[in-house]
Amino acid sequence: MSMTAHVMIVEDEEPLSLMLRYNLEAEGYRVDIVERGDDAEAVLREVTPDILILDWMLPGLSGIELCRRLRQRPDTRALPIVLMTARGEESERIRGLTTGADDYVVKPFSVPELMARIRAILRRSKPGLLAALLRAGDLELDRETHRVRRKGRELHLGPTEYRLLEFFMQSPGRVFSRAQLLDGVWGRDVYVDERTVDVHVGRLRKALGNGRDPIRTVRGAGYSLNEEMILK
Repeated sequence: MSMTAHVMIVEDEEPLSLMLRYNLEAEGYRVDIVERGDDAEAVLREVTPDILILDWMLPGLSGIELCRRLRQRPDTRALPIVLMTARGEESERIRGLTTGADDYVVKPFSVPELMARIRAILRRSKPGLLAALLRAGDLELDRETHRVRRKGRELHLGPTEYRLLEFFMQSPGRVFSRAQLLDGVWGRDVYVDERTVDVHVGRLRKALGNGRDPIRTVRGAGYSLNEEMILK
C-alpha cells in the first residue's frame, strides 16, 4: 500500500528507532526521529505529523507527560499517538490510555503488529492518506500501479513529479509554500534548494499536457492544485 503519511518516532534507543524507520520507510511512510521528549515537544510546535510513535521512558520529558501536554494543545489534541513501553502491567496500560494515547505496545513487540496498528489508526484518522485512488478534477492517480491519467489518457511522469502530484492531490486547493513542498515531497533529511521545487513544478505542468494548467502559482506564497481549472 503506497502512502505518504508522516510518522514521527520519539525514541532514545537508536537500534529500535532505526529498525522502525527502516520498516516504515519500506512501506512508503515518511519518517522523522526525535530522541528526547523535550526536543519532541519543541519540534511538534513547528511540525504536526500524521501519527506519533512515542516511548514512555525518555530523557528530558517522559512520553506520558508529553502525551498529556499534547492533548491539552488545540493543534495536537487529535494527533494519533501510540505509546511504546517496557511495562506490561495492566494498571500502566490503563494509565497510558487515560492520558490520551490511542494505542499501546509493550516492548519487545512484533513489528508487523505495530505496522498493522499504525495502518488501522491512520485508516480511521486520515482515510484520504490510505486511499488507493486519488481524484481531482479530470486527474486520476492510482497509488497501487503508480499510473496517472488525465481525461482517461495515461500520462508519463518522473518519480519526483509523481510524488509532487500525489502530494497536491491529497489536499486540492490548499496552498503549499516551497518549504512545505520540500518537506512533504523530498523529506526533511534531504537538502535541496527551494528553486528545485520550481523546476519540478515546471516539469509536472509540462507532463500534465493538454488542457488548462491545474497548478496555480500563488505569488509570494507557493503553489496549489486548482480543481476548478482542471474541470474547465
